[in-house]
Amino acid sequence: MRSFLRRHRVFAVALAMGGLLRLITMLGYGPAMWFNDSYEYVSVALHPRPHAIRPDGYSFWLLLLKPFHSFTLVTLTQHLMGLATAVLVYALLRKRFGLPTWGATLAAAPVLFDAYQIQLEQLIMSDSMFILLVVGVVTLVLWHRRMSWRVGAVVGLLLALTWLTRSIGLPILALVVAYLLLKRVGWKPVAAVMTACAVPVVAYMAWFNSAFGSFAMTQSDGLILYMRTAIFSDCAKMKIDPRKELDLALMCITDKPGEAREKFSQWYLWGEGRGEQLHVWGGKKFDDFKNETAGAFARRAILSQPGDYLKVVAADFFRAFHWGRPTFPDAKTYNMYEFRPYEELVNGQPKRLPTWSSYAGGRTDTDAFAYEQGPPETRVVSPWADIMSAYQKVFYLRGILLGGILIIGLYGLAVRWRVWGGPVALPWLAAFGLLLAPAATAEFDYRYVLPAVPLACLAAAITLRRGIRPKRVTTTSEAASATTTPRS
Repeated sequence: MRSFLRRHRVFAVALAMGGLLRLITMLGYGPAMWFNDSYEYVSVALHPRPHAIRPDGYSFWLLLLKPFHSFTLVTLTQHLMGLATAVLVYALLRKRFGLPTWGATLAAAPVLFDAYQIQLEQLIMSDSMFILLVVGVVTLVLWHRRMSWRVGAVVGLLLALTWLTRSIGLPILALVVAYLLLKRVGWKPVAAVMTACAVPVVAYMAWFNSAFGSFAMTQSDGLILYMRTAIFSDCAKMKIDPRKELDLALMCITDKPGEAREKFSQWYLWGEGRGEQLHVWGGKKFDDFKNETAGAFARRAILSQPGDYLKVVAADFFRAFHWGRPTFPDAKTYNMYEFRPYEELVNGQPKRLPTWSSYAGGRTDTDAFAYEQGPPETRVVSPWADIMSAYQKVFYLRGILLGGILIIGLYGLAVRWRVWGGPVALPWLAAFGLLLAPAATAEFDYRYVLPAVPLACLAAAITLRRGIRPKRVTTTSEAASATTTPRS
């Protein structure tokens, strides 16, 4: 162990410091921090069922930990997932690509020290698990120069878990399969990947079909795309005839396009009032009919107004590369990603959870209490909370630095164009896709940036490895052999 620590002492120190920051976070903001989506994950863990909006992978994890009745344990596992992600980045760059200790540690540093990454791990949210799974898939694929079908099966299972955790796992599957085909690993590994991924995913879709009557993962993809396009849609340009297409006409935004563009996209799905058209249908917001109608409307808007669509996608994509973090989409959502030691207290007491309605007549606050078997509210404790609040103001990866990291990886793709980008292609395209997909299908959110960071760092480090690879020490016997062996 001492020998191992000597060889990897730089990373060991960085890992210990990252662990210390996570311990301070748990002491300052226990048992967990909460986001609007958190309560649905807890509800599914309490009452297992397919969820109409998002897959249940993370809720299954909460279900496994449910007997311990501890959100502290949940956040502990998520912090361990964050540290494990950094270990995977470091191990891949050291063992597979021969980077020196300091170079591999530098690539893992954003995961270890970014305050927003640490805060995300303290939230009851699926993102920490998703990041670990994606990095695990990329690590496993790049680790093996020649992939066996057994390794392919493991990759496929990890991809299934990725897909069941967040719907964006489907494009990751397509990217991995395309990479393996270009690498010409053979048909057996590719077949193993697809089969091992398909079995759990198809089983979940069959379960979803038994509950909702549609063989799918969710009933929200069309509605979310509608949310993306509602901000610019103009039914006059779309040429929707209410006499022939009444369903689509009812989806038209009543605001003028100029006014609609002044709001953020999420308002058209989750907002209330004049601009949000989904209320005209009545009943549940998420069902097959509304989802299909909203999807048809969104596709019509994209085809009729491609320039407007590309404009809003580009605007959201480039939000990831600001030097600072401008408030977006609104102050309430923005503040949920902040360590805020004082605003989480009301008269010195923990701020109560919302009392929204939940499954089977329950409520969000009582669901959380039932899972914890005690008070689930975030308890802000000084001085630990103050430390992390101050730390977050300085120590995070600036968006413009992420842009520079992506540009380095893009250079690595360009110089390896004869081999389709080589090993740089998989992590770089995955990082780029994880940044682009929310902008193209939903809306920018700061937490959607974080899964791309370790992948972008991997691509940049692989690109630069020739310039920072340690010199190989030649032994006496090797030198003698080199002098006696004739040149070919």
